[in-house]
Amino acid sequence: MSKVEDHTALPAGRDIPILLLGILGIGTSGPLIAKSTMPVPTLVFWRNLAGSIIMTPFALRKREWKSPAQRRALKVAAISGVFLALHFIGFFLAMRFTSVAAGTALTALQPIFSAIYIRAKGGHIARLSLFGMFVAFASVFIITGVDLRLSLRAFEGDIFAIVCAALAAIYVLIGSKVQEEISTSTYTSICYGACAITVLPIIFLSGSTLIAFPKVQWLWLALLVLGAQLLGHTMFNLSLKRLSPVVVSLIVFFEVPVAAVFAYFWLHQKPSAGIIPGVLGILLGCSIFVLGRNRT
Repeated sequence: MSKVEDHTALPAGRDIPILLLGILGIGTSGPLIAKSTMPVPTLVFWRNLAGSIIMTPFALRKREWKSPAQRRALKVAAISGVFLALHFIGFFLAMRFTSVAAGTALTALQPIFSAIYIRAKGGHIARLSLFGMFVAFASVFIITGVDLRLSLRAFEGDIFAIVCAALAAIYVLIGSKVQEEISTSTYTSICYGACAITVLPIIFLSGSTLIAFPKVQWLWLALLVLGAQLLGHTMFNLSLKRLSPVVVSLIVFFEVPVAAVFAYFWLHQKPSAGIIPGVLGILLGCSIFVLGRNRT
């Protein structure tokens, strides 16, 4: 069964360290965004422009624009960048409106949206594996705790997080398909570049500052590019060449405890007492996911 057909195939070999790096990288995203005071579209622009510039030399060496299939893939990669831009705007707003833990937890709905799409397109995912995904997702809320403040601002942040989870699922699904024709470096250079171009008009229309920031804000941006963009998104995109977007999205659940730890040290946002049972619940959910695959 190929990667495209087997949506429960587990990571193996080099994909394991790649995904571990991805988890650590993406886990820094929420705390750094919350720490930064750059306007949301400006932060999205510089983060993705830097990512595209860094990946472009590797992409040019591949020279993947000669065949019609590759040229079509480049166009679709640009469309993926538009969805990535919308996802980033939603995620960044969520980090500003609600807590890092709550926003990251709701963004973890991403694999659920991916699985729904795969099932709707006729892909097979065992019911037991789906149940395992929901167990893992429920465990995410054990980590974050139930926010009983119910403030309008927190509620708006929750909505942003849920919407950006659906957009992230679309971005990952497109990335998985496109990388059947082109390399990860080519895909990410186009995708990140299109993302930056998408948000550029928003910067000017909203009157956001583009350059004039204190040095410390550029430091947070540099860390965001290095961690979340290159070690996070790029590593996950690399694993999509061999793994189903459902499995890669499921691994993203582990972003929640990692982000909670970083938020504790950087933002002094104390994690809930449920972080240990929550992590165990995520592991249990992933184990059930695997058991469903083995039964199949």
